[in-house]
Amino acid sequence: MVKVRAARAAEAEALTGLVMRSKAHWGYDAGFLASCAPELRIRPEEVASRRIVVAEDPQGTVLGLASLEGAAPLATLGLLFVEPSAIGQGVGRLLYRDVLRRAVEQGVRRLLIDSDPHAAGFYRAMGAVAAPAGPTVAADGVAVAADAAAGLDGHLVRFEVAPAPLADWARAWTGGGRAVHVGNVAEFNAQFGDASLDREQGAAHHYSCLAAFYSPCPSALVLPRAVPAGWTDLVGRQLGWTGVEVYDGLVERGPGLVDAVRARPALAARLTGAGEPLVPWGLTRPFGLLTGRPWRPGELRYESKAAAHGLFGRILAEGGHPGIVLPAQVRAATRWSAARLLAARARAGKSTVVKSEHGVGGSGTTVVTAGQVRAAGGARAVLRRLPRGPLLVEEFVEGPPDPGAARDLTYDGFVDAAGGVHEVGAALMDVTEGAYRGATVGPGAVPQWAEEPILAFGAAVGRELAASGYRGWFDVDFVADAAGRLAPTETNLRLTGPSIAFMVAARLDALRGAGHLVRIADRVELGARLPEAQLDELCADLARACADRGAVFVPAIPTGAFDPAPWLGVLVAAHSLEALDAAEAVVRSGAAAVGAMFDAPAPAAP
Repeated sequence: MVKVRAARAAEAEALTGLVMRSKAHWGYDAGFLASCAPELRIRPEEVASRRIVVAEDPQGTVLGLASLEGAAPLATLGLLFVEPSAIGQGVGRLLYRDVLRRAVEQGVRRLLIDSDPHAAGFYRAMGAVAAPAGPTVAADGVAVAADAAAGLDGHLVRFEVAPAPLADWARAWTGGGRAVHVGNVAEFNAQFGDASLDREQGAAHHYSCLAAFYSPCPSALVLPRAVPAGWTDLVGRQLGWTGVEVYDGLVERGPGLVDAVRARPALAARLTGAGEPLVPWGLTRPFGLLTGRPWRPGELRYESKAAAHGLFGRILAEGGHPGIVLPAQVRAATRWSAARLLAARARAGKSTVVKSEHGVGGSGTTVVTAGQVRAAGGARAVLRRLPRGPLLVEEFVEGPPDPGAARDLTYDGFVDAAGGVHEVGAALMDVTEGAYRGATVGPGAVPQWAEEPILAFGAAVGRELAASGYRGWFDVDFVADAAGRLAPTETNLRLTGPSIAFMVAARLDALRGAGHLVRIADRVELGARLPEAQLDELCADLARACADRGAVFVPAIPTGAFDPAPWLGVLVAAHSLEALDAAEAVVRSGAAAVGAMFDAPAPAAP
């Protein structure tokens, strides 16, 4: 494994030779290299002051070097050169990330990079943002012209990055260290026994792949279904993870992932004995038995949509949330009473939301218009198509007149072991016909008018959850009405799709610089089913295509690619909404084009 260490003064001449060989790799002629030589020379007395580090292999061969120059809050990546024979092997990426880590430790908040044009693509792929040319900073902190610093005339390309520590909430979530991620999605869902949930939980087993992202830095993944090895390798490269253990294929059918772990004493001991926190999708009795955590099913009472509605009403009755309104909701005692309520609203020309007590991703939630009731021949006919079990009949909140306006939003936070509430943030969700499709987090993702009331109300819900004894992640979902107010619709006492985007944003901010927007898309259709090797190739191609645009692609749910109607869950990240949209478009078009090779006409016979 290649490691980074501080350079030594005695290595200065050898390191200068490496720099010149690396520069020459790009085909510059002898005259040009000679003009660069004075500025690229490393002197023994400068090694420490320029904070030069080297990357070396297990045999002690130096493969590259980098320097962090200047003083906080503004510094410069003065040198980053890789031995030509090692280019493309991840050495540059390792050195770059080390520079950002050291910059954070030293309080640097702006890092300038004056790049050789041939290296511009590398810095763009690493998350650096193009910036106008200007003065750079020498090792002694003195500003100098970029041209003079390189001994060149207009040769360099200027980039900038904002080094950032791991977010405070992310440190609080797992203590700032690595964690064991347990993908018990099906197990969590099954404990509610709701008729809207698939008993086999096939979709939940796909969704368990999101266990890769339950914290910013996992040590182990525990998954019900087998996952492609190439998937975990790519995710690790994209998010800078090393040494992540994967325990998959533990249960192909049914919800019993943690029971399957407990049935393997050696595995259970390994997971619980490392002193690292175990993070589940949600709390369950088997998880409590595995971890020795007391099981208190009452903690999850607000997972019920009716109980959450009552909680929202109590908070609003106390005042202090003028931008929040609560739609009326009735728990129908029977299907007949639900039909009467639905019919009365339809006669008044009103749409209605009909909900099961529990449900995930929009399952068990149906919006019924007056026209649909008439077309079906009455409310009873509509209800016959809905899941069995208790129903909640709720007032439908009319959305903004502009179809492009923000409609579905969410708050994410968590309650720590001591009962403290931590705000993670607000997100914009993609909800189509009542079904969750994805979410976007990051700077500017949520309209400014909505952010303050969402954060205030979400924090109030968190305090009530803490007082009720709940400990763990939660969210509060909202819909925006035509008057620009927000209506809370449910709370989820578990991790969520948006929570995954928040985790990845926190990791990328620490790895690539602050300010990432991250979008999770639950379902990107594939044009054809592919063998594992071709799926790996497709994901690698999409990662490169996004990197060329300064964006990051991470396949989030790979197992859907092997369904009869194949699909992928994906994450894309970028520093601007335009780049994020472009990256998503590239991913969707690339995924859809997979089937083109099978549709091509056969060549004509000679």
